[in-house]
Amino acid sequence: MAVGTSPRGHGNWGDMAVFRIKGPSEGVTRPRVARLAPWLGLILTSLTAARSPTTEAARQRPTSAWLSAGPVQRRWLVAVLAVSGVFAGATALFTTNALHRIWGVAAVGAYGLAAIVALAWKSRGADLALLIALSGAVAGPLMWLAASGQAQPEVVVIARSADLLVRHGDPYQSQAQITQTGNPNSYNPYLPALTLFGLPHALGLPGLSSDPRLWFGLSFAVMLIFALKRARAPDPWRWTALIIATPAIALPIVVGGTDLPVLALMCLGLAFLRAEPRPIAAGLALGAACAMKATAWPALIIAGALLAASGGWRPVARFAAAALAVCAAVIGPFAALWPREVVQNTIMFPLGLTRIKSQAASPLLGHLLAQTGSVGRMVAIALLAAAGLAVAASLVVRPPADARAAALRLAVGLALMFTLAPSTRFGYFSYPAALLVWMWLAGPERRARPDETRSDRTQLAAVT
Repeated sequence: MAVGTSPRGHGNWGDMAVFRIKGPSEGVTRPRVARLAPWLGLILTSLTAARSPTTEAARQRPTSAWLSAGPVQRRWLVAVLAVSGVFAGATALFTTNALHRIWGVAAVGAYGLAAIVALAWKSRGADLALLIALSGAVAGPLMWLAASGQAQPEVVVIARSADLLVRHGDPYQSQAQITQTGNPNSYNPYLPALTLFGLPHALGLPGLSSDPRLWFGLSFAVMLIFALKRARAPDPWRWTALIIATPAIALPIVVGGTDLPVLALMCLGLAFLRAEPRPIAAGLALGAACAMKATAWPALIIAGALLAASGGWRPVARFAAAALAVCAAVIGPFAALWPREVVQNTIMFPLGLTRIKSQAASPLLGHLLAQTGSVGRMVAIALLAAAGLAVAASLVVRPPADARAAALRLAVGLALMFTLAPSTRFGYFSYPAALLVWMWLAGPERRARPDETRSDRTQLAAVT
């Protein structure tokens, strides 16, 4: 009899050898032990049934449990806070960026105190430690920099683009206007949806509420919680708090943060592609990300390949229609009315094809090639295109099997893109790093085995 299945599907917990025992009408007398066999079977069945909750939990637990995270553990929290404190201290001592130094000075003490609290108070120390880290590494330095009017150039670009949108209906300046300034920060390399985060400033909201960084951080937190909940990740609220408290997210929120809403929307879109995919919701999320920054565009292609491999072309059509509808509604009017300005700001400038070059200058391969001259720049662009074609070919030869595989393929593709782009920064690698963290938190997807599917069909047939 099959009472339950093993966690690995290698057999049945309740499988017992079935012996045929002849009845009295067949002229055979039962031995005493044989008479006890039905009672022994009943007892063993009851014992097996009593273990059913544990057995069911084991059956549902992925065999590769080490690939997924559990609830936030105190020892993990202490370790993360300690490493974050070391990073903040090193930033305060060695960086040449004044804004980064302010963050490092404020964050190093917060991380140290949070680690001590988490280590000393076993019952509620984790929650208090997260609150201390968020206050000292995010809220405190953000309010100080916002009050003193200090921010990285991208924050000024977003605020200015919103002002232009409100006053003139166009968030982009012409090439002639930019040339007169001679300032590379006069370009707006972001797509129109990201301009929305500067509207509070353009509308004259007071104090911190007008700073785009506040809305970058809040949108990231809200969408990340939704993404983790949709992926059924354990303890999503604490994991979200811990992720935001780490330097990888806290520092961008305090000084800039334009990539954070894009990154959160990409994770949310992938979460909608997990078990029981929702193509329209995924298309809306990834379409919104693509309407903010071009760095999200590869996610559309990889998500489409996943849907095509797992569900056919019908879900791909729904997904593509939703994503293209968002992009058309947001980007379409500006591309139709001011096509030259859109191309100059969002395509030519990031590729380094304008007279005034981008200040994004981390010493990665694409930037080093571009620095050698026009030939080196074209070589970098050619390598970038070849890497994109290689990732696209991999989607045809071996499409991703699930959302985690799609996230991994996307992380690899983005890492190649950031390495080979003529204008790039090390900070862009927060995209692949965050996608890998999301993969770990989401955990492997559980898929029904053939024996479970047959059992479900048998029960349905019996009912009907």
